[in-house]
Amino acid sequence: MSSVPAIRPKNYREKVFFRKLRSQVDGSSKVEHALTQIRGVGRRFAQAVVMVANVDPNIRIGVLGEKDLNNIEEIILDPIKYGVPNWMVNRKNDLRDGGDKHVIGNQLDITVKRDIDRMKRIKSYKGVRHHFRLKVRGQRTKSTGRHGLVIGVVRKKRGQK
Repeated sequence: MSSVPAIRPKNYREKVFFRKLRSQVDGSSKVEHALTQIRGVGRRFAQAVVMVANVDPNIRIGVLGEKDLNNIEEIILDPIKYGVPNWMVNRKNDLRDGGDKHVIGNQLDITVKRDIDRMKRIKSYKGVRHHFRLKVRGQRTKSTGRHGLVIGVVRKKRGQK
């Protein structure tokens, strides 16, 4: 192992900001891994974005130019327009507009909360389970998930009846 420090290019950035996505990623990460730091972007979706953007997946995201970063940002905002398959987006057949879209960031939290509130309002099985804060996806509840239910046992002092 050499003691010579790695030479970074002049345009290298420690943090990369995506303004439209309202998020920042670590500049020393490789492109695919850095994109997964954005809420709502997983590994496979990040691979698809890098492939569509024609960016080398082995370089660090802090080295990319502004043009490439803007291209990646636009692809993440509207992936279907740029050729990412419909099955890869996280919001298929949206209830509001009926189209396929990819939800990211704070909008993802709002969308999930809205879906849960809708299930509670129509009193579906999952909505009732959410309302009572029970397991929703078919997990066992006989011996697990007991936190927050019982405070503990109160013992009587010795000599009292």
